[in-house]
Amino acid sequence: MDAPPPLVETVPLSLYVHIPWCVRKCPYCDFNSHAAPGELPEAVYLGALMRDLEQDLPGVWGRRVLSVFIGGGTPSLFSPEAIERLLSGLRARVPLAPDAEITLEANPGTVETGRFRAFREAGVNRLSIGIQSFDDDGLRAIGRVHDGAQALRAAEAAHSAGFENINLDLMYGLPGQRVDGALSDVAAVLSLAPTHVSHYQLTLEPNTPFHHHPPALPDEEALWAMEQVCQERLAAAGYDRYEVSAYARGGRWCAHNLNYWRFGDYLGIGAGAHGKVTDATAVVRRSKRRHPQAYLGGAPFVDGERVLSGDDLVLEFMLNALRLVDGVPLGLFQAHTGLPLARVKRVLAEAGERGLLERTVAHIRPSPLGLRYLNELIALFMGGAEG
Repeated sequence: MDAPPPLVETVPLSLYVHIPWCVRKCPYCDFNSHAAPGELPEAVYLGALMRDLEQDLPGVWGRRVLSVFIGGGTPSLFSPEAIERLLSGLRARVPLAPDAEITLEANPGTVETGRFRAFREAGVNRLSIGIQSFDDDGLRAIGRVHDGAQALRAAEAAHSAGFENINLDLMYGLPGQRVDGALSDVAAVLSLAPTHVSHYQLTLEPNTPFHHHPPALPDEEALWAMEQVCQERLAAAGYDRYEVSAYARGGRWCAHNLNYWRFGDYLGIGAGAHGKVTDATAVVRRSKRRHPQAYLGGAPFVDGERVLSGDDLVLEFMLNALRLVDGVPLGLFQAHTGLPLARVKRVLAEAGERGLLERTVAHIRPSPLGLRYLNELIALFMGGAEG
């Protein structure tokens, strides 16, 4: 029989806020995002977010929130005044850690130095900017609304506004891209000296225009070459790869995402947001109404809730933890799932025998081979594993 779920106080808690509007939805995007109306309903949506949070609060009374991530969509479309009201409302309802990381996603072309500075004054202390590429042809190929010059200006504006913690998102494997083009994008990112770089491959997700009408993408050999040379260039510039697609210098790992990867808890508020909360008897996933109009229709905001089974807990823990280059302490498995380590003993041994996993008495991590073939490593834990 499975062990009881973990004590709630052992599981860190974060908060995700979803703002679903963007200038135009990109053809590769499978996030819950919608083209913005003529005037954004900032006040109405902020009111809904606060009511949504209040309905979730009984499940997390007294727990401190370690990080806040405002994602989308394009949250930087909201005014700095709206972001300030949002953060004030959060602080009035949940105890935020004094050093809480507060991230705002932004896209080039929607911001300027003055607006960034106002976001910082509102309480945002980390910016995540969706650069994706600096090549105008590549940006047009993936349907972005900005060009390379705007991407450069956005990153420079973030520095000028006083932000000391900046992430730049960068894609590789774009339609028609070659290895030298991918490396050129990395060189441009490095010239902007962010503290964090998210470098990930363009993938064709289900239910997107690109999935139904796929563009011609680089072949596997070219993609592997891009990944290798870009990783080497980032490492040479002092950016440590700490997760499959995340690089940081000066130890500026993303605290919010790190909590996901270590299978921590998080509240999710906003249209289509998802959350995971551990209580005294179970680990529960909850989702909110997806369409903005349905969400703005009022309570109840929840449109789905399920208790994770033992099989779910095994798979989801490994799906997250094994993305980390350094892996996790083995004790975290029991602490964050409530399951005995014996539940995965056999599969851990098999993964090690295949060269996909490295293990000590107290720690597991993916091997270099496991990182390259991460899907194969994770698939071993499907079905929940058994000792």
